Amino acid sequence: MAKTCAVMLGEGFEEVEALASVDALRRAGVEVTTVSVMHDQIVQGSHRIPVIADAKVGEVDLGDFDLVVLPGGMPGTTNLGECEELHRAIVNRMAAGLKVSAICAAPSLLATWGLLDGRTATCYPGFETEFPEGVRPDEPGVFWDDNLITASGPGFAIPFALANVKTLMGEEAAEKVAAGMLVK
Repeated sequence: MAKTCAVMLGEGFEEVEALASVDALRRAGVEVTTVSVMHDQIVQGSHRIPVIADAKVGEVDLGDFDLVVLPGGMPGTTNLGECEELHRAIVNRMAAGLKVSAICAAPSLLATWGLLDGRTATCYPGFETEFPEGVRPDEPGVFWDDNLITASGPGFAIPFALANVKTLMGEEAAEKVAAGMLVK
């Protein structure tokens, strides 16, 4: 059975963060569903690039996916945070040890929802105000803590995408995707 992933889209999402993961995961054979948290399936990114989501949040069960990805961007992160169904799903996923990944401003939602205690996580500088003490490393990058992957921002979109591939499909698949993208 194929691995599955939901990439969540809120109006104002950071396009490179969302679409790099969609692209890399699909190259690896993951069934990716883009999911709008808005009233419309057409979601405009923070740089005015419209994306037609595969589904709206009420049409899918986020507990059924092997991974849920939260891209950053503003006001995309704010819009993700205002979606109560997403909030409940992420809290439940983290409690059950299911995979979640978040990049840029989006890890701040995990902090706000009280999900980062005792974890290692990062975010875009300035969005760590709710992070528990000692959670955030001093340097930017991509960080993996058990079922949670976080990354600092758009410059880490490809390494973040490859970490998402690795968590679902393994090291060999991530290396194959990276080689095909001329990353390594």
